[in-house]
Amino acid sequence: MWDTASTVPRRAGLSARLKLTLSYAGFLMLAGALLLAAGYFSLSRGVHPGVIFMVRSHADLLRDFAPIAAVVLAFLLVFGLLGGWLLAGRMLAPLTHITDATRIAANGSLSHRIELHGRTDEFRELADAFDTMLERLESHVAEQQRFAANASHELRTPLAITQTLLDVARNDPSPDTAELVDRLHAVNTRAIDLTEALLLLSRADQRSFTRECVDLSLVAEEAAETLLPLAEQRSLTIETSGDTTFTAGSRALLLQLSTNLVHNAIVHNLPEQGAVWITTDVRPNAAVLTVENTGETLTPQSVATLAEPFLRGTERIRPDHAGVGLGLAIVKRITQAHDGTLTLAPRAAGGLRVTVQLPGVANRT
Repeated sequence: MWDTASTVPRRAGLSARLKLTLSYAGFLMLAGALLLAAGYFSLSRGVHPGVIFMVRSHADLLRDFAPIAAVVLAFLLVFGLLGGWLLAGRMLAPLTHITDATRIAANGSLSHRIELHGRTDEFRELADAFDTMLERLESHVAEQQRFAANASHELRTPLAITQTLLDVARNDPSPDTAELVDRLHAVNTRAIDLTEALLLLSRADQRSFTRECVDLSLVAEEAAETLLPLAEQRSLTIETSGDTTFTAGSRALLLQLSTNLVHNAIVHNLPEQGAVWITTDVRPNAAVLTVENTGETLTPQSVATLAEPFLRGTERIRPDHAGVGLGLAIVKRITQAHDGTLTLAPRAAGGLRVTVQLPGVANRT
């Protein structure tokens, strides 16, 4: 939440409405004074459009003209203040709605919207921009809260399993130490993998990395070579092809992106005789990495949720190397951190096609 008490104290000043009122009245008074002065000098010279005035002296003219000028200026002052106050209030009415919405948002309520009606002007554009900002903030905060809840749940699971194993071992008079150590090691490995994935997500969100020229084709080949033993274990084939494709970014993060895509394609594949295709392509001002895999038939609705953190369809989870449910979520965050776009689409023959499009750069090496 926001701490409104930490704002810098300021001395009370005139309201914007009063300032505008004084400005309107002052401008009206100045314009009236200039018109009266012009009329006086015109009369003092005995000249008026179409009329010749015979004036006895400047003193007589001033004595006759001054009361009239005073009445006119007094009327202009009252009219300027009243009219300016009403006009300023009408002009600043939209600003009041924006201020009220800002106070509501400052108190932690992001669901409120201004929804200012009327024709497009500066206030309408400001209100629309503020509504858009609130919508994005609300979505971001909801996503962060959902992510924190899911992360807490995922981290609690291995800890609870570890606690159960230790309790069972404590109550067992003749425990099998080797089996206990193996199971604890597996649970601890999962907890470490999850923690590292969360840290990687945070790093990608903060964009705390140095950009360099990276060849996506080499990164994809390295990821394929690293995961080749896992593919052979599952009797899968991996094919890499494409052009030399350069982009700007973190090589470590892009390698993690490619590794996650290839690992996801291997794990969520056919039980046997499956395949994974990795291609890189150069498009106008873009570098594209595509990873496809065979597998079960997916619906567009299920594919749309695959990049959400911890959302792993139960029909796609396998007990071995299933990951921590952050593979495609990390890919999505890394892609966004590199100003790219991620597209997931089901293949007609079954499986998934993932396309990562990043800004392309010329080879600067």
